[in-house]
Amino acid sequence: MTTCAKGMHGQIGDNGDPVYAAIDLGTNNCRLLVARIQDGGFRVIDSFSRIVRLGEGLSTSNELTEAAIARTINALQICADKIQMNAAHQIRAIATEACRRATNSGTFMDRVQNKTGLELDIISPEYEAQLTLDGCAQLIRDDTRHSLVFDIGGGSTELMWVEKTPDGQINIIGMCSFPTGVVTLTEEYSGDVVARSVYEDIIARIDEGLGPFDEEFGISRHLSNDKPLQMLGTSGTVTTLGGLYLNLQRYDRSKVDGLDMRTDTVAAISERLASMTRDERAANGCIGPDRADLVVMGCAIMEAISRRWPVATIRAADRGIREGLLYGIMRENGDLKVAS
Repeated sequence: MTTCAKGMHGQIGDNGDPVYAAIDLGTNNCRLLVARIQDGGFRVIDSFSRIVRLGEGLSTSNELTEAAIARTINALQICADKIQMNAAHQIRAIATEACRRATNSGTFMDRVQNKTGLELDIISPEYEAQLTLDGCAQLIRDDTRHSLVFDIGGGSTELMWVEKTPDGQINIIGMCSFPTGVVTLTEEYSGDVVARSVYEDIIARIDEGLGPFDEEFGISRHLSNDKPLQMLGTSGTVTTLGGLYLNLQRYDRSKVDGLDMRTDTVAAISERLASMTRDERAANGCIGPDRADLVVMGCAIMEAISRRWPVATIRAADRGIREGLLYGIMRENGDLKVAS
């Protein structure tokens, strides 16, 4: 379903080409992409990302707090303004785990529509996984038939076991979504220095959640038979680690998107981050104060994944749901002929 904001649809960009917008409202982040059709694909003409922590306190109250709602509506208003400014023809705005779980998500969505004109669509974990895969499929290698794609979110983590056919089609063989993410773990454990024993306990706990998915689809057996496997991660955790992996002073998407990182180096970086204070992490230009307390829990999730399915490298994807949304609505309108 394509959702249009009040007073925002039916317009065309200045050069006559349709302009599309996609909003991904997660448990932690609010993200926007605005794009124009170009050469059978699309070109991003505007974007926005802000950590809003919509799911803050959700694990104990099962409700979105007033403070979190206010932060999120403020960010969504900025998105709506950018959409209006760019004369977007069609808008798709989706919400994920926080809104799936919150008992007051209906009231929240009504307030969003009244304040910003944006209509949010709460999507299922299965559709969330498909959008993630659609958005980062171009980073799946042609020389590897099977891939494990993961998305570490604020309130949940999605895993996809996928197959690339000889004709280039990418199909999800199996997926799982478990309600553990960087926000939920940070609220349970300290966001400051994490003792090594506690860090290992978190990894072990996460690994228990990975076991049934592994057993059902035989991923470890696949690896034990020396069959090639690509690991592809899309999340703020993965891209932040990409920036640290390259020793960047400030995050640079052009250098991180598609980066292959050695898992042993990533593990060493993760261990170092866990031993740092929140202030020490916040001082790093690739982390900053908004992610300083979250990144360690993301590292623990990623470490659990890479330990259970040990591969030499993990590829970082700075793309995902928003790109998947754009591809989808452009295809529905017959504007997207080939991948951009």
